[in-house]
Amino acid sequence: MKKMEKPTAPEQIEVMTTHQHSLTRRKGGLITIPFILANEFFERVASHGLLPNMVFYLMKEYHMGVAQATTTIFLWNAATNFTPLLGALISDSCLGRFLTIGLGSSFSLLGMTLMWLTAMVPYLRPPPCDQTTQTICETPTALQMAVLVISMGLISIGAGGIRPCSLAFGVDQLDKRSNSKNKGVLESYFGCYNACTVIAVLMSMTAVVYIQEQHGWKVGFGVPVILMFLSIFLFFVASPLYFKLKERTNLLAGFAQVLIAAYKNRKVPFPPRDSDNKYYHKKNSEFIVPTENLRFLNKACIIRNPEQDLAPDGSASNPWNLCTVERVEELKVIIRVIPIWSTGIMISINVSQGSLLQVLQASSMDRHLTSNFEIPAGSFAMFLVVSIIMWIFLYDRVILPLASKIKGEPVRLGVKLRMGIGLFFSCMSMVVAGIVENIQQSKAIMEGNINNPQAVLEMSALWLIPQFCLNGLAEAFNSISQSEFFHSEFPKNLSSIASALSGLGMAVANLLAIVVLSTVDQITTEGGKDGWVPDNINKGRYDKYYGLLAIMSFVSLLYFVLCSWAYDHSKDQLSEVGDDDHKE
Repeated sequence: MKKMEKPTAPEQIEVMTTHQHSLTRRKGGLITIPFILANEFFERVASHGLLPNMVFYLMKEYHMGVAQATTTIFLWNAATNFTPLLGALISDSCLGRFLTIGLGSSFSLLGMTLMWLTAMVPYLRPPPCDQTTQTICETPTALQMAVLVISMGLISIGAGGIRPCSLAFGVDQLDKRSNSKNKGVLESYFGCYNACTVIAVLMSMTAVVYIQEQHGWKVGFGVPVILMFLSIFLFFVASPLYFKLKERTNLLAGFAQVLIAAYKNRKVPFPPRDSDNKYYHKKNSEFIVPTENLRFLNKACIIRNPEQDLAPDGSASNPWNLCTVERVEELKVIIRVIPIWSTGIMISINVSQGSLLQVLQASSMDRHLTSNFEIPAGSFAMFLVVSIIMWIFLYDRVILPLASKIKGEPVRLGVKLRMGIGLFFSCMSMVVAGIVENIQQSKAIMEGNINNPQAVLEMSALWLIPQFCLNGLAEAFNSISQSEFFHSEFPKNLSSIASALSGLGMAVANLLAIVVLSTVDQITTEGGKDGWVPDNINKGRYDKYYGLLAIMSFVSLLYFVLCSWAYDHSKDQLSEVGDDDHKE
C-alpha cells in the first residue's frame, strides 16, 4: 500500500482557511432573524412603555412640578436619541455589532431594574405628601435623585447599543451571495423589522400603559423588566448561530483629518483648475478635482510635495496632512444638508412638547369610551402612531395609484415638497392644540374648577385626537422624507450617518424644548404670577404656550423654504461646474 504523503505547511493553512470559511458561512441565515427581531421588539416595548406615564410618576412620587418633570424627561429623551450615534461609531470602529447589542441589552435591563426598585423600595423616593393639606411635600434627596438619574442613564446607554445595530446585524446574517440573487429576502426583512417596531410602540402605549394605570407603579415598572429579560435571553440563546462580523471603519476620524489638514494647509495657494495631479485621490476615482463649493476644504487634498506627502505605494504619508478628494467631498455633502436637516427640529420639538403636555390635558378631561372603560392618559400618543401608519398605507396604496391612473403617468410628490407639507401640518397641530386648550380652560371656569388641579372636566378627551393626528401627519411627511432625502444625497458608505441624523435631530429638539419651556416659565412667572405652564393645567395658559410654538413653527416653515432654495441653487451651480469640466 502506498503511503499517503503529508501535506505541506502552505497546503495545511489553505485547507484550514477554507474549512474555517465554510464554518463561518454556515452561521447566520434566516434562522437567526427571529431572535434579533425579538430582542429589538421586547426592548422597544419595555423602554417606550416607561415613557408615557413618566411625567405622572415624577409629579406624584417625586413631587416635581410640571416644568421640572418635563425638563427631566426631555433630558432623558435627548440622551436616548443621542446615544445611538455613539453606539454606531463604537460598533463600527471597535466592538462589533454582536457585542454592542449584548452590552446595550445588559445596560437596559440594569437601568429598568433600578427604575423598578425606585417604585418597590420606599427609601428610594420621597415620602408621601401630608395627607391633611396635600401641600407639604418633601423634595427628593440627592441619593434618591441620583438613583433615578442613573436608571434613566443606563436605559439610554442600552438604547444606544441596541437600536443602531439591530437592523444592520440582521443584514449581516443574510448571505450577501444569496441576496444578490433574491433581493426579496432583504426587502422582507426590512418590512418585518419596521412592522415589529411599529407594533412594539403600539403595545407599549396601550398594554403597558394600561397595566401601569390599573395596577400601579410596582407592577407597571416590573413588566418592562420581565420583557427586557426576555429580550436578552432570546438574543444570547442564539449566540452560536450568529455570523459575527467586526468592521473597522472610523468616519468621524476621517472627517476630523479633513478639517485639520485643511487648517494646516490654509496658506497653501490653490493650484490651477486643470491641475489634476495636484490633488490626492483614489485610483480610478470619479473625483479627480474637488468641487468649488466650500472651497476652503479643498486645501486638505492639495499635494504640496509628492516626495514628502506620498508614500512609495502612492498612499498618503500622513492622513492628518493630506486627505483624498473623496473624503473631502463626503464631508461637504454632510455640511450642505445640515441646514435642511435643521428645519425638521421644530417638528420634533412640537411632538416632544405635545406628547407630554397633551397627556396632562388628557388627565384632566373625561376619557371614558364606555361607562366601564376609559382610555389611559398616556395612551393618547397612540393616535399619533396610528395616523402615521394609516397615512403611509393610504399614500402608497391608494392616493398615488389613483392619481397616477387619473393622470395617465406615474405621480409622486417630491421629497422637499413633502418636508414642507409636514412643517405646515406641525404648525396646524399647535394651532389646534391652542384652540382646544382655550376651550378646556373656559370649561374649567364655567364649572368652577379653575383652582382644583385634581378636577376632571365634563369635556371629552377625544377633542385631543385631531392634534395628535396632525402631529402624526407632520412626522409621516417630514421625517420619512428627510430620511429618504439623506439616503439619496449621501454616498453609500455614509448610510450609517444618514440613518443617525434623525435621532440626532430628536436629541437636539429635546434640548431646545428644555430651553423654550424653562425660558417661558421663567419670564411668565416673574412677579409671583402663576405663569403659562403651572402645575395646575386648568389655571395655566397652555393655549398661549401652544400659540408660541405655532409661531415658531411658521417661522421654521419660512426657514425651510429659504434652505430648500439655497440647496437647489448650490446644486445647480455644482452641475454647471461639472458640465464645464466635462467639456474641457
